[in-house]
Amino acid sequence: MHHLLPFYGKHQQKFLKSYIWMARLSKVPLLGIPIKFLANTYARRQHGSFYITLKDAERIIDASKNIKLGPCSCRQVSNNCSKPLMAELVLGAGELVYAEAEQNSFKAIGKEEAKELMRRCHNEGMLHTIIQYHGLYYAICNCCTCCCVPYRLKNDYGIQFAIDRNSNIVEEFIEQQV
Repeated sequence: MHHLLPFYGKHQQKFLKSYIWMARLSKVPLLGIPIKFLANTYARRQHGSFYITLKDAERIIDASKNIKLGPCSCRQVSNNCSKPLMAELVLGAGELVYAEAEQNSFKAIGKEEAKELMRRCHNEGMLHTIIQYHGLYYAICNCCTCCCVPYRLKNDYGIQFAIDRNSNIVEEFIEQQV
């Protein structure tokens, strides 16, 4: 496991705010080109998210050893709408990411409860993404387009790899669980 995961988890909201702040610099003439390049490189190699379908999410949940439910960090930072806040599932490497934060805001849930949450969020029209840091998948987030930081980075600031597609995401997650 990567040694910076607990640090990121402890300061996640600050990281998300800084990602948006730095993305705003991508709109500055001349400065925007290298900012986008660096942000895209960072998203591809270090920290990014991937769209997943409801079916993929359910398969990932089935493969997970432990699942915890907590607040969506993007929604906590942005707070642009009234979609459900308790919509982030911590799994995989997430135990390391949220080691210090979990006692306060995350609770263990079963696989069926996690799948039911996914279906409710799906019916609300929320995006489903799986988030990775240093290639380690640590959470499934259900968010809206007005609050989701990776979605906003891509659509508002042109940072294409902040949120991407990967047709092998389920298999990659399962490999990490072994």
